[in-house]
Amino acid sequence: MSERAARVLITAGPTHEPVDAVRYLANRSSGAMGVALAEAAVRRGADVTLLLGPCAAAAPAGCRAVSFESTADLERLLDEHFQGCDVLIMAAAVADYRPVRTNPGKLPRRPERLVVELEPTPDLLARCAAARRPGQFIVGFALEPEEVLEHNAREKLVRKGVDAIVANPLETMGASTIRARVVTAGGEVAVGDVPRRTKAEFAAELMDWVMNAWRAARSRRG
Repeated sequence: MSERAARVLITAGPTHEPVDAVRYLANRSSGAMGVALAEAAVRRGADVTLLLGPCAAAAPAGCRAVSFESTADLERLLDEHFQGCDVLIMAAAVADYRPVRTNPGKLPRRPERLVVELEPTPDLLARCAAARRPGQFIVGFALEPEEVLEHNAREKLVRKGVDAIVANPLETMGASTIRARVVTAGGEVAVGDVPRRTKAEFAAELMDWVMNAWRAARSRRG
């Protein structure tokens, strides 16, 4: 009997946190890295679900794509899809904060200052790690300044309880190329820091490593 395809769940793109009916808080994530990872996973025969935030990047053929807007939307989709996956790759740039209140209409322009109170969003990566079932493999992303990149990635790895963190310098956001390293739970850098590659090239290398690491972990469990 042939081995079943790995079920891979990937998140990609930004979140939009509404201020009112027409305005929102967002970031500059293009979604390109997550989409490249979904394409690489499809090419490796995986059963891929892509949760894609509001961005110009289009989901690749061969995957199941579901759109989201806000952190709350993504949280609901993870509740729906996470337990059924073997591998979770959280490449989405989830907002750290969102408005406490959303005005149902359009806030009028006035001469005085407008103060928007923000609250922290749920830590979706840590939440998934805490709820994982045996055999699930979880990869997160960290976007940090170069001088603290690896230190912060290792701290995030431990704090969130995941298997690996892809550590990205800040200039990766919005760029067509990437220079990243992968920090694992074992402490080593699994995919080394090398000269810049396209995001598709890095996605292919990362997906090879992820699938091999997941299979190795599954074999050790018997």
